Amino acid sequence: MADDASRKRLGRGLAALIGEMDQPAEQASRPQPADRKLPIEFVVRNPNNPRRDFAEEELADLAASIREHGIIQPIVVRPKRDASGMFELIAGERRWRAAQRAGLTELPVIIRDVDDKVALELAIIENVQRADLNPIEEAAGYQKLMDEYDYTQADLGDVIGKSRSHVANTLRLLKLPATVQTMVGDGSLSAGHARTLVTATDPEALAKRIVSEGLSVRQAEALAQSGDGSSGRKAQSRAPIEKDADTLALEKLLTDQLGLRVEITHGNSGGELRVKYRTLDQLDSLCHRLQGV
Repeated sequence: MADDASRKRLGRGLAALIGEMDQPAEQASRPQPADRKLPIEFVVRNPNNPRRDFAEEELADLAASIREHGIIQPIVVRPKRDASGMFELIAGERRWRAAQRAGLTELPVIIRDVDDKVALELAIIENVQRADLNPIEEAAGYQKLMDEYDYTQADLGDVIGKSRSHVANTLRLLKLPATVQTMVGDGSLSAGHARTLVTATDPEALAKRIVSEGLSVRQAEALAQSGDGSSGRKAQSRAPIEKDADTLALEKLLTDQLGLRVEITHGNSGGELRVKYRTLDQLDSLCHRLQGV
């Protein structure tokens, strides 16, 4: 129970510790005062920062802003354990990189003397809360907290402010082949498309087809369920089966009751009821209703 409480305190206290990060000068409100200024060469990156990709255009824009306004929000660092007098980044690597480009010689810093566990938690949570991570980096961050510090999916949801279903769906991306994960990481394949491929027979081939043909998530789902690309084309080319009035009336009734689109299909050996949602919040709401919560 103590671990659960500390994790929740970490989530609530994160904003106070980190502040409003990386905002343009005109949007930053009540920036935290710096503890001191450090020579920029005394600050080194955190090797456990889950963020790996930094867009060149964003860095260039931030460097230009820093040249004009300086660093509005201090960078959060901790003393290195090797008694070298150096400091390691906890949060603010993007500003640190942009400051180097802008030619700054000193950085305003907030110093927090925390251990490796808390430094890792803060690095992951700060990035996730700011949506600075691509979906694969986010999933890897979640997995690292679960593997090294015994977090559950529910713990992560509480601390980060995301639903448990969001955490679960994000973690599923790590089941994809490395080539598909790369496509998600560089933005050529969306996380929504990628999730449809987790159970596909050949996710790499289907991912390439989705990108080359510009397929929607719904088309990707049909493609993955069909088993292969060729049968997917045949399935998509078939004329839709007309539904009788009773089926259409039942679909409307369920749609009205749930507030989500419901589709019913009949076959020789049974049928299928499909409930469609647009957001994970809608899915969470449906789960609560089914559980009677």
